[in-house]
Amino acid sequence: MSTVRIDERSAVEVVRLLESTGALLRGHFELSSGLHSDRYCQCARLFEDPASAGRVAGLMAQNLSGIGVQTVLAPALGGILWGYELTRALGVRSVFAERIDGAFALRRGFTLERGERVLLAEDVITTGKSVMELVPLVEDAGAQAVGIATVVDRSQGAFSPEGIPVWGMCAMQFRTWQHDAVPADIAAIPAIKPGSRPGAVVK
Repeated sequence: MSTVRIDERSAVEVVRLLESTGALLRGHFELSSGLHSDRYCQCARLFEDPASAGRVAGLMAQNLSGIGVQTVLAPALGGILWGYELTRALGVRSVFAERIDGAFALRRGFTLERGERVLLAEDVITTGKSVMELVPLVEDAGAQAVGIATVVDRSQGAFSPEGIPVWGMCAMQFRTWQHDAVPADIAAIPAIKPGSRPGAVVK
């Protein structure tokens, strides 16, 4: 199922908010996929500003009003703030999953009920690996994943999970290279690892 694009006016506003909050970075980044890029979207910078974060979540909520979300589930660490802002906009419950021995699990007393309609929230999607790791938690509880909501879709259409609609506030295409094919001018800049998967250094 392909990504459901938000209207162009909203997408333009979201990009403007990402730029104004300093969330769109330039430099040399080693992504959690192992690829290298000269651009990175650090949505944590967007969530430093509650007004901007709330505005983006409100725009997303307008597009989700008809799917009957009861709970928003996000992966730690990057998705937590986005998930929480979505729950405020939707007026529903917020939970998040954390990695234990490399696999996501619900902790802190969080549970999902049979038949519960769950929206999965991820701030930036490239491969969709992290957010798709949440699906078994939903299915094992007998709940239903009714969609995935992201601020930035960087998948270039490659992320298209079967049977789960994806709502993306905006789409971005950044250049990426294998580690041994990084252009010389980018390679001259020390690479940083901005992601939050194990082994990455958060910057």
